[in-house]
Amino acid sequence: MALAFTSSSAIHGSLSSSSSSYEQPKVSQLGTFQPLDRPQLLSTALNSWRRCAVKPLNAEPTRNDSIVPSAATIVAHEVEEKAEEEDFEKLAKELQNASPLEIMDKALEKFGDDIAIAFSGAEDVALIEYAHLTGRPFRVFSLDTGRLNPETYQCFDAVEKHYAIRIEYMFPDSVEVQALVRTKGLFSFYEDGHQECCRVRKVRPLRRALKGLRAWITGQRKDQSPGTRSEIPVVQVDPSFEGLDGGAGSLVKWNPVANVDGKDIWNFLRAMNVPVNSLHSQGYVSIGCEPCTRPVLPGQHEREGRWWWEDAKAKECGLHKGNIKDESVNGAAQTNATATVADIFDTKDIVTLSKPGVENLLKLKDRREPWLVILYAPWCQFCQAMEGSYVELADKLAGSGVKVGKFRADGEQKVFAQQELQLGCFPTILFFPKHSSKPIKYPSEKRDVDSLLAFVNALR
Repeated sequence: MALAFTSSSAIHGSLSSSSSSYEQPKVSQLGTFQPLDRPQLLSTALNSWRRCAVKPLNAEPTRNDSIVPSAATIVAHEVEEKAEEEDFEKLAKELQNASPLEIMDKALEKFGDDIAIAFSGAEDVALIEYAHLTGRPFRVFSLDTGRLNPETYQCFDAVEKHYAIRIEYMFPDSVEVQALVRTKGLFSFYEDGHQECCRVRKVRPLRRALKGLRAWITGQRKDQSPGTRSEIPVVQVDPSFEGLDGGAGSLVKWNPVANVDGKDIWNFLRAMNVPVNSLHSQGYVSIGCEPCTRPVLPGQHEREGRWWWEDAKAKECGLHKGNIKDESVNGAAQTNATATVADIFDTKDIVTLSKPGVENLLKLKDRREPWLVILYAPWCQFCQAMEGSYVELADKLAGSGVKVGKFRADGEQKVFAQQELQLGCFPTILFFPKHSSKPIKYPSEKRDVDSLLAFVNALR
């Protein structure tokens, strides 16, 4: 397989922890291992398998099926039995109030060399710092899609030097990338969605990486995406990917910072003075590939800088697709307009419009007063993110002669909104001028009060 295995201090460290005479070495070289205090047959099989696993970082994603399965059967039997007995749902409840450091320590203790941290070059560096603080050996891998920002590669290098580790990079299959680019061009994702490109450059390389592990550690947080990540536990059986032993339930997923607020992550990073991606200081919050990531604008949710040309339903790349329980949760097929979701923009200064009300606005050619209307869905995290600025705007416009309204445009109303109201994604803001029947769409994604007010004042 294509993983180039290495660790923070010693790959063999946690595997040989059962030996009472074991002392953790300070530094290890790639491919150097301590002999295990076990029967000779087991030791020989383990070292043979480990030597097979050590590949150059640019190795092709191949796997020697004649060696790996038999070796895995020999050395993994004891761990396999424990994994079957473990109730991770119960463990998640027990660790619900634990600190990220405690959760990280438990993960590394349980899985040793068979677990690795997924590092994206963003605030995931907090995971590496927590792992470092446990004092246990740990591994880190990252997906190099070939389209990352230069600042992200510089961050990788700084992190490696700071922690004296080697990140295990996974690369997409060159033949698959070549076929995609030759068939559809370099930027096809702007036209037909990012899922295909992400599948080739991220999901499949991740799948290969995880096939060499029994558990992985991610930086998912509940506050990152209310639509898809609000219920992630601190540990779970991975619902989407398979581990070393193959089959459903063969991989465990740890989310040590699931219950931590984003601002607290940054307080931790500043306190520990660790290297971070310089793009963060330029307004980037969630960082992915260069063509698909941009700084977050005023009034936007932190994930809105990713794939900004798409609707809220597409804000997962596929690495954590198990978060989406059904399409309606993330807005992909919101068909029930009466879904049980708390409404937003609920204030006396904002008028709730029905479909007939909006149709009347479209018919009127000579209105007594202009209207500003937001097309929204209450489940959309991006609509939720701008609620404060829109409510404040309505308060400022009260008594000014401009009516402020809202129209829930999901579910059964979505097709109508797309055909008649220029709805492309949520939220969409329209201004209905006093002497014109055609609404004017707010062209900017800056949703702070001053920007919205400037738009209204220019057209009123």
